Amino acid sequence: MKDKQTKIDLSAGLSDLEAANKVKSIQQSFESGKMSRRAFMTGALSLGVSLTSASLVVNRAEAATPKRGGSFRQAVTGGASSDVLDPGLILDQYMINLQSGQLRNNLTEIAANGELIPELAESWEVSPDAKVWHLKIRKGVEFSNGKSLTSEDVVDSLNHHLNKDSKSAAKSILGGIAELRADGKHAVNVTLKGGDADFPFLLSDFHLNVCPSNGDGTIDWQSGIGTGGYVLKDHDPGVRSLTTRNPNYWKEGRAHFDEVETIQVADANSRTSGLRSGAVDAMQGVELKTVHLLERVSEIVVKSVTGNKQFTLPMRTDTAPYDNNDLRTAVKHVIDREQWLKTIIFGYGELGNDNPIGPANVYRATNEELPQREYDVDKAKYHLKKAGYSKISLQFHAADTGFAGSVDAGQLMRESAAPAGIDIQVIREPNDGYWSDVWMKKPWVACNWLGRPIENWMFSQVYAADASWNDTYWKHEKFNKLLVQGRTELDSTKRREIYVEMQRIVHNEGGVALPLFVSDVMAHSDKIMTPETIGNNLPMDGAKSGERWWFA
Repeated sequence: MKDKQTKIDLSAGLSDLEAANKVKSIQQSFESGKMSRRAFMTGALSLGVSLTSASLVVNRAEAATPKRGGSFRQAVTGGASSDVLDPGLILDQYMINLQSGQLRNNLTEIAANGELIPELAESWEVSPDAKVWHLKIRKGVEFSNGKSLTSEDVVDSLNHHLNKDSKSAAKSILGGIAELRADGKHAVNVTLKGGDADFPFLLSDFHLNVCPSNGDGTIDWQSGIGTGGYVLKDHDPGVRSLTTRNPNYWKEGRAHFDEVETIQVADANSRTSGLRSGAVDAMQGVELKTVHLLERVSEIVVKSVTGNKQFTLPMRTDTAPYDNNDLRTAVKHVIDREQWLKTIIFGYGELGNDNPIGPANVYRATNEELPQREYDVDKAKYHLKKAGYSKISLQFHAADTGFAGSVDAGQLMRESAAPAGIDIQVIREPNDGYWSDVWMKKPWVACNWLGRPIENWMFSQVYAADASWNDTYWKHEKFNKLLVQGRTELDSTKRREIYVEMQRIVHNEGGVALPLFVSDVMAHSDKIMTPETIGNNLPMDGAKSGERWWFA
């Protein structure tokens, strides 16, 4: 949406004619991209312009018409040497940004404002019971190898996750599909086992990228070919990827850079040093304890967005002693969440309540519906005794890849747990290979989840008994029945009741301790421009930094 407000004239409020002319000149240079933010702010303030007025011009300029060109270098986290280009096996931010943000598109997309918008599915229609969906596939779209997009590509891309031998993390998301078939070259019909009013939202999941069909029911995921804004030129898993702009990209006003270099930098200090030195143009995951220092650097812009990003401590409920709910409850009570909020994320977020439904969700339980769990040594002792222990020693496995500061958080938890008779040994694990060798392997680990815009999505992907990413290995009969009911319930009041009850079950009986929801803090050079609204569903503008940002 274009800005309809009247253009700000900074020279209008100055009485000195020479100063007014100079202000007008530097304002024009800045808005045309010929002057940096720092130079403009310094010049405007020295000529008598107020900080507020100058900042308004800067903010409006960031929402100005994007310009094409330049090589964009971004430092992100979550890459591993074991990464592959199979969209079903995407694990973390590096491959999300590369595949879903640069190389490929989905059928639907979550806009920066949180709304669901069409992507490769131009439109859709649904039966009254929300069981049968008719998707109209966009015409005139080409893959980066010149192949035209058809319904065959869509059907085979979705079936890639549904095949019997599939190891895709999206298998549970699409598990409600009973029948999937092409309806001509540019339409797909989907019949669900049961109604699901949120089905189009699920199609925006970052695993469900559309790849070209091989013509035999399989897809070509190995090449990295997609319909996205960029073409893969070089890929060193877990290290560096280079993409160049797709000249035939079908989206107007997107993918502005000539090339995007995505670099895995696990260490926050190294990412910050790279940004300050100019080695990279943007970084994911600013170290929260140094945000105030980075904000003082005039050439750097720090942005913070709040969504459903969460730090979790999953316990494997199929493994002793975590198969005992009283033991798990005792652990949840020895976490001093207020302390974590202050010392681990420095106030950039809010308390978690062992419930994955966050502040950006519609049906989140209120404090009245689900009171906040607090640090309570007496309650921890009570539940530990009920579990059959007077004292116990536990191992907590952590790495910054799990979540930034998780080792320090583990040490805080060790201190706060000791009075309850729980001795926590914090095991520092290597960042590389953490998701393949530690997460879902060790009994108790550090983890983080990116935002999911709807309750059904989060519950289906992580907490359902058959979910591919059920990292607590938790199976709860009533919860799974309610999950099916929630999908098919179209009355919003009744639907809320279902989802609040599910949150209570996870809080009281689940295998996850969820201490914090954390803001996503990123930073970039003042030469980088971004839309006025930054997506909060995933880091780096919903993982669309390559598609949505541009150079001044």
